[in-house]
Amino acid sequence: MNMDRDQLADFLRRSRQRLRPQEVGLAAGPRRRTPGLRREEVSQLAGMSADYYMRLEQARSPQPSAQILAALARAFRLTDDERDHLYLLAGHRPPAGPLAHDHVSPGLLYLLDRLTETPAHITNDIGDLLARNQMAEALLGCTCSVRVQDRNFIWRWFTDPAMRQVYQPEEREALSRGHVADLRASYARRGGDEPSARLVSRLRDTSAEFGELWDLHEVAVRRSSRMRVSHPAVGPIDLNCEVLLSPAEDQRLVIFTPAPGTSAIDHLSLLRVLGHDDFVPAAPARR
Repeated sequence: MNMDRDQLADFLRRSRQRLRPQEVGLAAGPRRRTPGLRREEVSQLAGMSADYYMRLEQARSPQPSAQILAALARAFRLTDDERDHLYLLAGHRPPAGPLAHDHVSPGLLYLLDRLTETPAHITNDIGDLLARNQMAEALLGCTCSVRVQDRNFIWRWFTDPAMRQVYQPEEREALSRGHVADLRASYARRGGDEPSARLVSRLRDTSAEFGELWDLHEVAVRRSSRMRVSHPAVGPIDLNCEVLLSPAEDQRLVIFTPAPGTSAIDHLSLLRVLGHDDFVPAAPARR
């Protein structure tokens, strides 16, 4: 399929101009002379460089990858029809089957955008990060430097030692077993489809620990938990982690709320001021 650069550029510009900052969880700010989002705001939401996005809008970029298109579809809160149109203009076939479910619905993104004072993110059922608000970036670290194919919490838990540093050593074994048991449930529910099978295969090839836990065949869907994040800037934060499942149970809105009787609410207020610049490693999250 051929890429239509001019029409793609036009569609991106008009999609950007239709959105108000408040609709995607951004502050409107004072000196905004044109309607809609700025280019740098779109690049921030989509996790790409502002220069690359500008070249897309100016019809002078190479063909974007499917991962880039998926990120843009989420940034613009596109409907399924609009997302498919975006893919076709870029010279790609629209996603079909299980992969299509990784396109977060505008309604779910709307809920995420309203949670401006509470860390929250959206994942699919096998741990791929689909969207995240600014408070979650501040709490759990920025994933902007992580390759798109590696933005999976279970993959990074078993392959990146820095992911575990924020947890107490005595908690890590239980967390590992919980991740694997939850993935086992999703793998069976999906019927071992290509995305879940590929993730399990990569993990077995890379992590002996994962392989041993996978062979135990433990199953447990994670719906809520208690967690403590040792944030490098504000110290330990005790949180309750609530997981809201989509009707098909293929996507999850994960909300991190302060644990009652702790200083977590004060620490989260401080995080709103600090932002994610003071958090170096991207910490794991209980899904």
